[in-house]
Amino acid sequence: MTEADPLAPAKNITREAEAATEGPVVAIPVYAGVSELELGIMVAVCRLCGGEGATRTLHRSRVSILTAGGLVSTPHVMYAALPEPAALLIPGGPGAAKAARDPLLRGFLAAHAHLPTGASGSGLLLSGEAGTLKDRILGGPADLTDLLWGFSPADVRPGEVVTDAHLTTTPGGFPAIHAALAVAGAVWGEAAAQEAAERLGWTPLEGLRGQ
Repeated sequence: MTEADPLAPAKNITREAEAATEGPVVAIPVYAGVSELELGIMVAVCRLCGGEGATRTLHRSRVSILTAGGLVSTPHVMYAALPEPAALLIPGGPGAAKAARDPLLRGFLAAHAHLPTGASGSGLLLSGEAGTLKDRILGGPADLTDLLWGFSPADVRPGEVVTDAHLTTTPGGFPAIHAALAVAGAVWGEAAAQEAAERLGWTPLEGLRGQ
């Protein structure tokens, strides 16, 4: 992904170096059928704020996966090799419902529920199955409203971007940038997130504040 077009699908995800970073790391669980648009947006925002090593895509193995749009992506790390993350970003995609049943992923999300987290689109299903949406006010995709109510949230606001404490939830697609910028602001500061938003041509940031 080039800086000139950082919102385009991340065509070079499979070639990302696993370079070590001295700064904070944002963990991004990936799975077969993940949206490369949402994933690409999240990676782009974190790179603008924290550099090349700011994210780690995460899966139960290093075996390459096929994204929703047909891109072959190799996860950076397995769970055991992940450095302690500073935050989580959870992209959606047509494979989310199946991925949400993975006990390893559910356990990981539950164990890190205290971290700043952004979830977009059907990525909310992963958080829901991990039990981390209970008593939260949620945004998210309108077509998943009934499913989201099944996770016992305090409220569901279909089609909206909502920030409730350290959790930001958004509809799928381009609104995933709100989740990414909210997490970036928590990890690298609001000034860095604002600069990233401006470089992406996405201003203002009022939509991040939510509740």
